[in-house]
Amino acid sequence: MVTGPEHAGCKVSGQGAFIFGCEGLALTSLEADFFREANPWGFILFARNVDSPDQLRRLADDLRAAVGRDAPILIDQEGGRVQRLRAPHWREFLPPLDQVQRASDPLRAMWLRGRLLAADLHSVGIDVNCVPGLDVASAQTHPFLMNRCFSDDAEVVAQMGRALVDGMAAGGVAPVMKHLPGHGRGAVDSHKGLPRVSASRAELAVDFAPFKVLNDLSMGMSAHIVMEAIDPDHPATQSPAAIRVIRKEIGFDGLLMTDDISMGALAGTVMERAELALSAGCDMVLHCNGDLAEMEALAALGPMTQAAQARADRVICTHPKHQPMHHPIDIAALDAELQSLLNR
Repeated sequence: MVTGPEHAGCKVSGQGAFIFGCEGLALTSLEADFFREANPWGFILFARNVDSPDQLRRLADDLRAAVGRDAPILIDQEGGRVQRLRAPHWREFLPPLDQVQRASDPLRAMWLRGRLLAADLHSVGIDVNCVPGLDVASAQTHPFLMNRCFSDDAEVVAQMGRALVDGMAAGGVAPVMKHLPGHGRGAVDSHKGLPRVSASRAELAVDFAPFKVLNDLSMGMSAHIVMEAIDPDHPATQSPAAIRVIRKEIGFDGLLMTDDISMGALAGTVMERAELALSAGCDMVLHCNGDLAEMEALAALGPMTQAAQARADRVICTHPKHQPMHHPIDIAALDAELQSLLNR
């Protein structure tokens, strides 16, 4: 975990056990009033919320103003198909797998990628990026995920994940590793259906390995996937057995959020899905589509547990944006260096 001095106001209580999105490019008065009352721990943004740097900074400011604090603002800026900030205002990045395969010095290139991603995000008020994806690619990995992975080698996945995290930390952006305890064997797109994995416990050790190496990170995201060797009846997000694996075998003691609770892998109402996830041991529910009625229902979940709030406080206290920037950095030079490593 990135460490450093606690910053004022990082020890709090009563924050909602959920992260919410908003519908459009600007916060509506209804949304602002709702967020003020519901007090979500943080917010997540998508392409529907992004137009220009000035607009995005205003939206980030308005979201934080609605809850009266410096709430975390998350985004999925992975590169390739999954990046919400795009040209002409922001850099375009290769899919992670493509960059690892193309770079003449993959580790340096991944650190540079993280530092440049942080520069883009930090400049518009976004302080959490939902990377690294530590899923180990395999022959059965569904195309929705394949080139979002770093490699089919667990050791390479861990090395690239650490380099990306370190690069982002240098620019003041915190990571969320995903998808715990591993989604690489999934042959179904979990946005649309529920993947099932029949691998043995011994085989699953490969999937767990990168997460064990990076188990010091302060945030992680669960996988909507059934690992039959652990729990044949529930996706990991809603499985006490799978979350015990995350906590005990993988050794992750950070803030554990669900993947988007609205995804097609899960059954039931959003409230039923969320209650199962929290009762299984997730700390927080991630709700992404900006549907106000669904968020109003989820607000009834109330505040985080004491243990979850302590983990959430630790995220804020140790956030890399509170670390001193040791020297000015030439972003254009770093961008040029990355391109030189990719154009071998």
